[in-house]
Amino acid sequence: MAAVIAAAGLVQPATGTPAEEPAPNGPQAAAPDTPAAPDAAGITYPLDCKGAPQKVTATAQGDLDGDGRPETVAAVRCDAGSGTPPHAIYVLVRDQGQDARPRVVATLLEAARRQTATELTVRDGVVTASLLGYSSPEVPRYSPDTKQLAKWRWSGGKFRQELTDSAARSV
Repeated sequence: MAAVIAAAGLVQPATGTPAEEPAPNGPQAAAPDTPAAPDAAGITYPLDCKGAPQKVTATAQGDLDGDGRPETVAAVRCDAGSGTPPHAIYVLVRDQGQDARPRVVATLLEAARRQTATELTVRDGVVTASLLGYSSPEVPRYSPDTKQLAKWRWSGGKFRQELTDSAARSV
């Protein structure tokens, strides 16, 4: 066992810059005229932090509504400095135009639900997040004890939530 660990320490990744080859069936580079996804930094979110700063803890990008322009999904919480402040999840778009700024167009998760969002992703137009929460008011806010997997999909002109794991599990 020690010999295997020692040998693994000697194996190092190759140095230098690899030649740029497109991966077969891999992600393609964005076309030059494809707009960039909105930047989640520097936006004031509709989250009341009672004077504390807002903090973006996770972002994911993708075309959620099929218009060919990427949106950004941001998990935001108050930067309270202690405990586990709840998250809100927002969808941002950038309007067309050279000086267009990002803006919030939808709230997927309200902070009032008192959940913490982890593992935020966008894939095939679906937003997915693991939501940590509390089974009762007696559970300390720094120690969530339930976990749910939630998905949101753009359908019929609005985001619809699909709880894929509606039975909360212990964390």
